[in-house]
Amino acid sequence: MAPNLSLFSVNAILILSPDGTRVLAKYYHPPHSSTTANNPTSNPYPTAKEQKTFEKGLVEKTAKSNSDIILYDNRIVVFKAESDVMLYVVGGVEENEMLLWHTLLALRDSLNILLKNATDKRTLLENYDIVSLAIDEIVDDGIILETDPATIAGRVSKPPMQEVGGVKGLDLSEQGLLNAWEFGKKQLAERLRQGL
Repeated sequence: MAPNLSLFSVNAILILSPDGTRVLAKYYHPPHSSTTANNPTSNPYPTAKEQKTFEKGLVEKTAKSNSDIILYDNRIVVFKAESDVMLYVVGGVEENEMLLWHTLLALRDSLNILLKNATDKRTLLENYDIVSLAIDEIVDDGIILETDPATIAGRVSKPPMQEVGGVKGLDLSEQGLLNAWEFGKKQLAERLRQGL
């Protein structure tokens, strides 16, 4: 049998509440795989009903577990509790646990940066777009792209590069605003001297 040379490593990223309700779920299936019943790399949860069943069973199993990694339904699952939600990264049984663990830590840490250490269910739902973008920056179609939380947060929270309303090169940093204030004070003082 030929070795697996695919970069595909993540089957799902899930954010679930402790009662098993879905906050966010992204399931991935490997490209170029046949969808036979005995193929372990094909998507085992193609329908929403099967996904919900998997998620309920996963929450029940992890509620009893005292470790951060389990084998569930022939999948390696790494998970972490954050406030009132559980973060899960699901990979195939042949995947590297440390790679999945670092993916989970990247998700947790980037959400902490982006949401200012408020990773509770309400904040996640209010910032669903940011959370979804962060997950897309970490994993794309099951391929892990980035695990550095600062880089992920920077990519998600960057302002658009195009000029808005004809404003060019406006420095909105603290130093830039102080420079603008000083410039305005000097201009006002000069105008007052000229007018008097």
